[in-house]
Amino acid sequence: MRRVVLESPYSGDILKHTQYARMCLKDCLERNEAPMASHLLYTQVLDDEIIEQRVAGIAAGHAWLDCVDAVVVYSDYGISQGMTKAIGLANSKGIPVEDRKIISEDGED
Repeated sequence: MRRVVLESPYSGDILKHTQYARMCLKDCLERNEAPMASHLLYTQVLDDEIIEQRVAGIAAGHAWLDCVDAVVVYSDYGISQGMTKAIGLANSKGIPVEDRKIISEDGED
């Protein structure tokens, strides 16, 4: 299995973005990948509205970059500032970045 960091939007419409991230997680697993979706995991115990906790969660997610095969960016709902930062870090470390979409133009997955 390829190890990947999964990037998708989180802030804003958290319910919609959480549902979307779960679909992305499933897509990775169906591709025989082992995804790390830190924005789904760490927000279960950290409050994204408290800046110190948000920064800690982002740093913990970025720590995974040193041991993955790729960063997969699901961009159906755009690319957030946090995603942009992760993409930049991956690029600086020479980690491949793959753009993916899983929602068809008619809104169906």
